[in-house]
Amino acid sequence: MRTLLNIIWLVLSGFWLFLGYVAAGVVLCILIITIPWGIASFRIGAYALWPFGRTVVAKPTSGAFSFLGNVIWVILAGWWLALAHIVSGIALCVTIIGIPMGIADFKLVPVSLAPLGKEIVPVGTGEFDRARARQA
Repeated sequence: MRTLLNIIWLVLSGFWLFLGYVAAGVVLCILIITIPWGIASFRIGAYALWPFGRTVVAKPTSGAFSFLGNVIWVILAGWWLALAHIVSGIALCVTIIGIPMGIADFKLVPVSLAPLGKEIVPVGTGEFDRARARQA
């Protein structure tokens, strides 16, 4: 089922959202000082390309620098990527088949606004369980 949802997602909106993250990552990598944000953009872009079966969890080692980095991220690229998720999520929710994809799109909004201090892990693996246990 995840594979089918990922294929439908890829066709309807995943590819275009991925291109937005790649564009942001390229621009941020060109401005040498913002390379960490460019890498985060590529990481979240790969997640936006194929989201079903994976989830975002907080890293327990993140701290004040992640918060400050996320503030800079929102100013540089986060707000328009979050806006893209909201617009495509609304468009996907117009159809019955698109509702699960629209919900997935809305779940990507928080990570598009604050990607630093987050980790993407597969669902249903020991890695996922360990990440959830660290958060508890």
